[in-house]
Amino acid sequence: MGLWSHRSSSSAASVALLLLVCLLQQTNANDDGQLISNRLKGANGCNYFQGSWVYDDSYPLNNSSQCPFLEHEFTCQKNGRPDHMYLNYRWNPTVCHLLRFNGEDFLRRLRGKSIMFVGDSLSRNQWESLTCLLHTAVPHANYTLQRQDALSNFTFPEYGVSVMLYRNVYLVDIVKEKIGRVLKLDSIEGGKTWKGMDMLIFNTWHWWNRRGSMQPWDFIEVGNKIYRDMDRMLAFEKALLTWGGWVDSSIDPLKTRVFFQGISPSHYKGTEWNEPNKNCLGQTQPVNGSTNPGPGASPPALYVLKNVLRKISKPVNLLDITGLSQLRKDGHPSIYGFSGKEGMDCSHWCLPGVPDTWNQLLYNALIH
Repeated sequence: MGLWSHRSSSSAASVALLLLVCLLQQTNANDDGQLISNRLKGANGCNYFQGSWVYDDSYPLNNSSQCPFLEHEFTCQKNGRPDHMYLNYRWNPTVCHLLRFNGEDFLRRLRGKSIMFVGDSLSRNQWESLTCLLHTAVPHANYTLQRQDALSNFTFPEYGVSVMLYRNVYLVDIVKEKIGRVLKLDSIEGGKTWKGMDMLIFNTWHWWNRRGSMQPWDFIEVGNKIYRDMDRMLAFEKALLTWGGWVDSSIDPLKTRVFFQGISPSHYKGTEWNEPNKNCLGQTQPVNGSTNPGPGASPPALYVLKNVLRKISKPVNLLDITGLSQLRKDGHPSIYGFSGKEGMDCSHWCLPGVPDTWNQLLYNALIH
């Protein structure tokens, strides 16, 4: 296999992809609630992902102090975050009634079942949220937590329920070869671990724009050609197409329900909500209303994702968390996360917090 610089071909592909994204933005403007088969809808066809955040002093859904297994990077209150109002917001769909998360009912419905989150640290964010929601719902039920390599497994023996996390940040494979670490956009051998699950919740995007020392690969392989780099959005799309092919060839819809988490937004640029020169630090309330007032529309990655999902013949449920999470500029750890005051985390989410709503939507999807 030859080594390609991928400059001219990447540029042409980037232009084509940009045109595709623009077309999809126009197409999706009025039909976001109708895109994906089996999307979470109410009996009247309403969209649970359109709405606003309202203050509700009966929230949060749990108390993170009752979950000693939560990792340090998400426990903002324990880490010294001084404000509390961000804990008390509830997602309120415009038309639909969203049922409050009921952990005991969740466990009963999934008795004897296995759930697996597959993705990056934002999958871990949602996984830890769900395990805490379930534990605080049945605090006297025994649980076990095992971590080995890329797999973490939280089980409730009384219910026979396993809630697993499998770390695979690109969904496709990274293989060590003589030339170095190769990101193989056409290969998904990791999928062997996902088979046999009753529910799968996938996620990828967070790592696709990482470069330098933060990039865990040296080359990209696609179509039996090796590249030093390529347009990252195009690479993202090719990986999703490979994953979609795996879903179609490997999933039995009568056995396994498949979800995609959607694209979780970050809040490093205040221009996105009309507050230039600010980031998530010191934000104490969500953006008012149901749409982000800043100049940035939904991230292009979301349109690429939705376009790929359309091409999958097996049912895939999109947890379309992007828009509702874009409104939560107040929900991130900022300096109350993993690195403390030495870092700034406007990507992940405090727990309790926004991922609890993602799991509330997942719970409603089970019921509907």
